[in-house]
Amino acid sequence: MSITISPSLLEPQGSEALAASVEWMTGTLLGSLAIGLCVIAVATVGLMMLSGRIAIREAARVVLGCFVLLGAPVIANAFSGAWQTEPAVIIPPSAPPEPAREPLPQSTYDPYAGASLRQD
Repeated sequence: MSITISPSLLEPQGSEALAASVEWMTGTLLGSLAIGLCVIAVATVGLMMLSGRIAIREAARVVLGCFVLLGAPVIANAFSGAWQTEPAVIIPPSAPPEPAREPLPQSTYDPYAGASLRQD
């Protein structure tokens, strides 16, 4: 008989497995499988719209659902940052002004100067 000791008394035994399964589901729902399914769904809805089998409102609902599914992390970060007391404003450092350049010398070369004159 083996006894497993939990690393923390406040953390229930087996919570690592639960966290790992949640992370696996998140990776599956937001990973390449989800992107592939969204591409197939949008292509199918587009073909159904072209053939007249589905209304534009239903097609827009599918496309919006794909955007919400794939943009969920960005949306969650926007909501979590909405109640911050002080907005994070990043001011880039200003670059020193470049010195004025001297004017270029006038060129004396003309590639068309003797094109209309015959040279015998």
